[in-house]
Amino acid sequence: MTRSTNAPKGVYTHPDFPRLHLVDHPLVADKLGRLRDAATPNKEFRELCAELATLLAWPATADLEVTDTQVATPLDWSPAKTVSRVPLLVPILRAGLGLVPGFHALMPQATVAHIGVYRDPDTLGAVPYYVNLPGKLEGWRAFVLDPMLATGASAVATISLLLERGARIEDLRYISLIAAPEGVQALFKAHPQIGAFTCAVDRHLNDHGYIVPGLGDAGDRLFGAGAGRIPEVALHASLRTTGIR
Repeated sequence: MTRSTNAPKGVYTHPDFPRLHLVDHPLVADKLGRLRDAATPNKEFRELCAELATLLAWPATADLEVTDTQVATPLDWSPAKTVSRVPLLVPILRAGLGLVPGFHALMPQATVAHIGVYRDPDTLGAVPYYVNLPGKLEGWRAFVLDPMLATGASAVATISLLLERGARIEDLRYISLIAAPEGVQALFKAHPQIGAFTCAVDRHLNDHGYIVPGLGDAGDRLFGAGAGRIPEVALHASLRTTGIR
């Protein structure tokens, strides 16, 4: 691996995918090990997801545009900078919600949109069932959040939807905690210009579409087993969409 250009120390470029950035840091390694542990309880799992998201947010936001300004200190005026555009967080429901607190810790001003996608148990394909986005995505700097990049189907479908709604590929970042090689390949085959950040690329997917060694079902470990079955709204013929006011 080579160090990513203009990225903080500890961020490296994947040798086969130059736009995939891996965060290699002692704190990331420690937290990721505890996240993988099957004995880690749900409460700690949620906390670790948020903490790892914060560590990923640091390099993922390194190129945010800033505007020069000034502020009054107790003694005098001082030059200052402010983030130019309000960031947009797009968690892929439901597991992506586990990464939102970590990004909000650094960017409390960020707007949160939602895209609901479930994986068809037979085809392993991504089926969208809920979309809640700003009316227009031009000008938004968006971060797509999902703990696991497995088959890549949900990531590809979500990014495609954002592009259809007017987002620019250079304004999008995809964030996951772990990834499978199959998902990485699918993501960059569909969207070769997307910038992506993760903590680790694991060995492979098993026959059920789970990452090995992975961490299990992130949604179940975040919210409780049995909470991630096919949503009732997905049984309706029409795709439910709403807009952020």
